[in-house]
Amino acid sequence: MEFNGNHLIELGYKSAKWFKEAIAYINENNLDENQIKEYLEQFKQPELIPLHETAKDFVINIRAEHESENDNVEKVINTMNVLMKTPTLVSGAIMPDACPTGPVGQIPVGGVVVAKNAIHPGFHSADICCSVMLTDFGKADPKEVLDAAHSITHFGYGGRPRGEQMPMSQELMDAFRANNFLNDEKLISIARSHMGTQGDGNHFLFVGISKNTGNTMLVTHHVSRAPGAALYDKGMKVANKFRMENSPETLRENAWIPYDSQEGKSYWDALQLIRTWTKENHISIHDATLSKLGIEKEDRYWNEHNFVFKDGDLFYHAKGATPLDDKFMPDITGPRLIPLNMSEPVLIVQGKTNERNLGFAPHGAGRNFSRSQHKKSLAHKTTEEIFAKETKGLDIRFYSNEIDISELPTAYKSAKNVRAQIEEFGLCEVLDEVMPYGCIMAGDVQKNAPWKKKKKFRKA
Repeated sequence: MEFNGNHLIELGYKSAKWFKEAIAYINENNLDENQIKEYLEQFKQPELIPLHETAKDFVINIRAEHESENDNVEKVINTMNVLMKTPTLVSGAIMPDACPTGPVGQIPVGGVVVAKNAIHPGFHSADICCSVMLTDFGKADPKEVLDAAHSITHFGYGGRPRGEQMPMSQELMDAFRANNFLNDEKLISIARSHMGTQGDGNHFLFVGISKNTGNTMLVTHHVSRAPGAALYDKGMKVANKFRMENSPETLRENAWIPYDSQEGKSYWDALQLIRTWTKENHISIHDATLSKLGIEKEDRYWNEHNFVFKDGDLFYHAKGATPLDDKFMPDITGPRLIPLNMSEPVLIVQGKTNERNLGFAPHGAGRNFSRSQHKKSLAHKTTEEIFAKETKGLDIRFYSNEIDISELPTAYKSAKNVRAQIEEFGLCEVLDEVMPYGCIMAGDVQKNAPWKKKKKFRKA
């Protein structure tokens, strides 16, 4: 009797592309039962990796300060309880600024999880290397710094138009081309056009005064833009392939790439290149502002707060958490930065790894409510009234000229409470504060988006 696919299924194999080749080989060589078993060993699938029966322990560095925060804290803890059953995870922590980001089981903002020999693209999401950089402008006039930076930076969708693009280094482009995940000319073209851009949402350009020195400081906050998002998409496809083969019980958003695989090492290298691109992006804006004002910088430091950090075979995934331990940052040049909101100081901090923080601190103030919920809660007031009240005494600008009330101070958790919990849980030490002068953000980029104008034009 001719050997067929049903026989393979009876032997415990799942239908796969190799079936056709194997069936032909077995029949052409007229293999006996023992020979078939020996031949099929090469196609034997490893045992599926189950979820942890119980969630791995994680440290809770957050508590509800008032009734409106109860739901947020409860959801964060619930999602961590599901997340920490992921097979690769060994420990975790949540920070005072934590808030849920999606379905139960997805890592929350303000979450840190430690995976053994695995990189989880879903844990850094499309916002790879969301980061902050500070440059000390000495005794420069803060308004002059903000004006100069406003004329140089770029917020909103897409990249800079031709003729206004900032250069991407040739060395970095060559490194992209040498990496399996980034060797894509379309991606490289996008990376070039997005250099010197800051995107939208909660990304900002902030100018303030050091409480300690009185010097003017420029702080930028943004991600790796479209190049990072493209890498994330590719990473998730590879991770999901491994998930389906090795651990189908694992939630899709928690899929991982084994670091000891060829894909794992290539993805790790790609992450470092995206990190380099993001740092170069910050520097482009800062250096152009210095050049326009004819000023030499007095100091500069930066840190990412949405990334993956390696220590031996352990991979620390920080979804909105500031790395404190020097081992996480190969190019460390100073303390770390924690922005809160546009009306509050940017905290300059330092700290050491302890049992509660796993080597991390909060990355900001976080949210208790979604953007839409926040807007609904203020529906009884005009946008202009809200803006005037919440930005009094500050030079707040929106690049699109459209106010985004979901980025105003009341959209975020109480900065005072976050700071109190940083101290209460012993997460880090505040060295200095950059007191706010002004800030630029994208604004409501949806309101007069070009594609909406086109739709209106077609209807006319």
